[in-house]
Amino acid sequence: MPAVNQSSEKPTALIALADGQLFYGKGFGAPGETVAELVFNTAMTGYQEIMTDPSYAGQVVTFTFPHVGNVGTNAEDDESGDVPAAAGLVVKWDPTEPSNWRSAGDLGDWLAKHGKIGMGGVDTRRLTRAIRQQGAPHVALAYNPDGVFDVEGLVRKAREWKGLVGLDLAKDVTCAQSYHWDEMRWAWPEGYKAREGKGLKVVAIDYGAKRNILRCLASAGCDVTVLPATATAEEVLALNPEGVFLSNGPGDPAATGAYAVPMIKDILKTDLPVFGICLGHQMLALALGAQTIKMNHGHHGANHPVKDLTTGKVEITSMNHGFAVDAQTLPKGVTETHISLFDGSNCGIALAGRPVFSVQYHPEASPGPQDSYYLFERFAEAIRGRRAA
Repeated sequence: MPAVNQSSEKPTALIALADGQLFYGKGFGAPGETVAELVFNTAMTGYQEIMTDPSYAGQVVTFTFPHVGNVGTNAEDDESGDVPAAAGLVVKWDPTEPSNWRSAGDLGDWLAKHGKIGMGGVDTRRLTRAIRQQGAPHVALAYNPDGVFDVEGLVRKAREWKGLVGLDLAKDVTCAQSYHWDEMRWAWPEGYKAREGKGLKVVAIDYGAKRNILRCLASAGCDVTVLPATATAEEVLALNPEGVFLSNGPGDPAATGAYAVPMIKDILKTDLPVFGICLGHQMLALALGAQTIKMNHGHHGANHPVKDLTTGKVEITSMNHGFAVDAQTLPKGVTETHISLFDGSNCGIALAGRPVFSVQYHPEASPGPQDSYYLFERFAEAIRGRRAA
């Protein structure tokens, strides 16, 4: 297939797909090369949150919405640590001068500071069609201000990359040691405030936890202690929790499950409420005896309709996952509670007769904007119910 270049200027960035397709454009951010899986995201806002979501580790994100970078960047919108988890980003139009009262910096400068590649001037609709047709492809993304590229070498690197199947990335993005979290959701005009007083003791397992998930737990009344992904059941129970939360994260759930599933199985032997999101949902499903599968191109965006089968209501949700729980493998006693209205894939489960449940989507991301916040309240109420009993 011929190379695609929308700009009349000499291209300074190139994304090479494993099948040989080439897309040229204008680079910004940090010069260099990276090899990753390519996914598209349909959200119209939140590019900084997306780039800093640990669930995007090992992935280059192309945005279907053209106006990316127009509100700049700021420290409050980071969802994880010091470096964005996503490998790079591809956009249709070059980022413009930011115009927003919260902006503290330019997207290109922010990417350069963190050593991440940005690429503009790309026909992202055509690139998205390629992703949908062949599945999330392996790609090599390069930015060279001189416009010189080893095209054959980049295609070869994309083809030789092993991909996310079988890859445990949670260990790369999890916290190094435990810590306490008390910051609540952002509210006007105070911004982020700390939760005060005694709360519901929750241990959150960090497979790549987003900060806003932890904020939502705190806002629901939880006193949160975060443990690394490799924490054992003994370490969790030693903290005398009243509930256990399983966070989002990147990579192949089956690979992470090698050490996460035994811990969760032991937690399930207790009467503790358990709540999981995204990778945490998949970890819980594996621990209950189900299986996960790799999706063609996954779900990535802030406009995904999900039906709650227990109430009949439809929620507009934010999603970011390339693997899914295979509903056909759910064992007896595990109920499918939510499904995607795009493709019917599983989006939630619950253990019969127990306060144990999880969802595939991100209720903290507020695309509804409040459609799914009830899940955090449900978790908190389960803990209060256990206290009362």
